[in-house]
Amino acid sequence: MSPPDLIVQIPALRRYARALTGDAWAADDLVQDTLERACGKWRLWAVGSDLRAWLFTLMHNLHVSGVRQSLRRSAALPLVDIDDAAEPAAPDAAQDLALDLQRCLLRLPEEQRAVLLLVSLEDMSYEQVARITGTPIGTVMSRLSRARTRLQALMDAPATSARADAASPPAPHLKRLK
Repeated sequence: MSPPDLIVQIPALRRYARALTGDAWAADDLVQDTLERACGKWRLWAVGSDLRAWLFTLMHNLHVSGVRQSLRRSAALPLVDIDDAAEPAAPDAAQDLALDLQRCLLRLPEEQRAVLLLVSLEDMSYEQVARITGTPIGTVMSRLSRARTRLQALMDAPATSARADAASPPAPHLKRLK
């Protein structure tokens, strides 16, 4: 593995990281962590094997570990009662209806989103995705099918909910009980 080999892979890694995280800063951090891990563990890469798949495997594993760590940290945080005056205002209805592809992708379960992005965005084969995610090919195909179905439903939802909102009366204001 040489620096030019790694450099060629950076755009694809950035695309995948951006789609996984939904945030440019977090994506850049994930790419940097992936490249640092690759440089630190370069002896583990088998010469002649698929460098791209190895890098994506490193990135996938780093992302999953990061998500797990953040879930553990958030589970350890105490719940704090918020004053009624500090309750946030409802978001603008027009903004809710303007769900775009990025927001819909981020609403997919992590496993489905990863498989969908690797197959669709990075044009990887089911075998490569199975190696990267550490799952059987049948599971990859199932997750891909469910992700496509769910993404289609999410993308179609704004038009359906807009018609339903226009026909239904406004919801009453709900008050939180202590």
